[in-house]
Amino acid sequence: MIIVFGLVALAVVAVLYRYLWRRLVRDTTAGPGRARRAGTALFVAGPFLMFAALFAEVGHAPFALQRTLAWPGFLWMVLSLYLLLAVVAGEALRPLLTRALKQRSLKRPARGAGLYAMCGYRRAGAPSPHEAQPSPQPEAPLRQLTRTEPETENPTPTPAPTRRLFVSRVVGGAAATAATATVGLGTYGVLRGPRVKRVTVPLARLPRAAHGYRIAVVSDIHLGPILGRGFAQQVVDTVNATQPDLIAVVGDLVDGSVKNLGPAAAPLAQLSARHGAYFVTGNHEYFSGAAQWVEEVRRLGLHPLENARTELAHFDLAGVNDIAGESTGQGPDFDRALAGRDPARACVLLAHQPVQIHEAVRHHVDLQLSGHTHGGQLWPGNFIAAAANPTVAGLDRYGDTQLYVSRGAGAWGPPTRVGAPSDITVIELASKRA
Repeated sequence: MIIVFGLVALAVVAVLYRYLWRRLVRDTTAGPGRARRAGTALFVAGPFLMFAALFAEVGHAPFALQRTLAWPGFLWMVLSLYLLLAVVAGEALRPLLTRALKQRSLKRPARGAGLYAMCGYRRAGAPSPHEAQPSPQPEAPLRQLTRTEPETENPTPTPAPTRRLFVSRVVGGAAATAATATVGLGTYGVLRGPRVKRVTVPLARLPRAAHGYRIAVVSDIHLGPILGRGFAQQVVDTVNATQPDLIAVVGDLVDGSVKNLGPAAAPLAQLSARHGAYFVTGNHEYFSGAAQWVEEVRRLGLHPLENARTELAHFDLAGVNDIAGESTGQGPDFDRALAGRDPARACVLLAHQPVQIHEAVRHHVDLQLSGHTHGGQLWPGNFIAAAANPTVAGLDRYGDTQLYVSRGAGAWGPPTRVGAPSDITVIELASKRA
């Protein structure tokens, strides 16, 4: 079944790429030539690099190879998405533009012809300039040709492109420009680093003495072949600048082994908060050697909460493993983390995936802090994320339990976000008794 699914997926991808090639390369070139060959080469090399980057990461290829393939491969992946969306949107514009040009040429033939002439195009069916009959001229006297004045033949001018080609180039150019600008801005937004978001969350059982307590929530940093040590330093500096009371790193810290990414994660040792920094695993830790990463973050000064709870001065802080750990017998254990606690004390739970909220409600947790969704990362991915998660981003309530989902600090795969800006959230707890 996996092989069949893979073959079907490859067939669908091939059909979509052929559609893009036809609209952006074949339909915008007058015939076989250098431009068409260059466009075709791009649409062959791009998918090859994309799949190579994916397989290199999933197959744990040498890290140097992953880094070499990641930038072109993943950027082509996201560019393909927005090229497809833009070209499909252009299908609605294509007949409108064709009709408008046709009506213009019929109503105002002289000026309509001028428009095409300025752009180097001609209307379909209209004669080329060199085909037009010249006006009668007086006969010139015959000249005797000499050796110093050889007779030359006038080269036949290349026929001007038709209206259809003109429309294809306008629509294709607009689609390519829109897709490239979208990817460029989305990539800049990630590399610039996450912005700080502040949210106030009232808790009924929080004592007055803890009113205004600040928790910096960091999720989905995704250190890997693209986002490395420099990006980790950006995140650390941004978190420390908020001067939180506590830091919560809620999973998907890395996409790779400690051997490859240990140096990239080193700046995490600089995280500073009055009551320390805590960590729970995400699903990507289990693709990258979760046990080794738990030990590494502990060495860096963070406190891993593996289905565990700690009693802080004014509330309990608990953490559970990610669901992905179930395959290795290291999945979430809410009873171990939450059973036996004082029900009069407020409880904040760190759990990577929002779907874990239902167990949190059953265990009377006051607030769950999660990530995982990236807010969809790439529009319209937010609709897919919404189908798989109870909350995609922001604060929500389930019974007596509140859930906050961060969009995350980094990005997985393409270092690009569209419609889902990265964030580090400072949760300010509020006591209803204050």
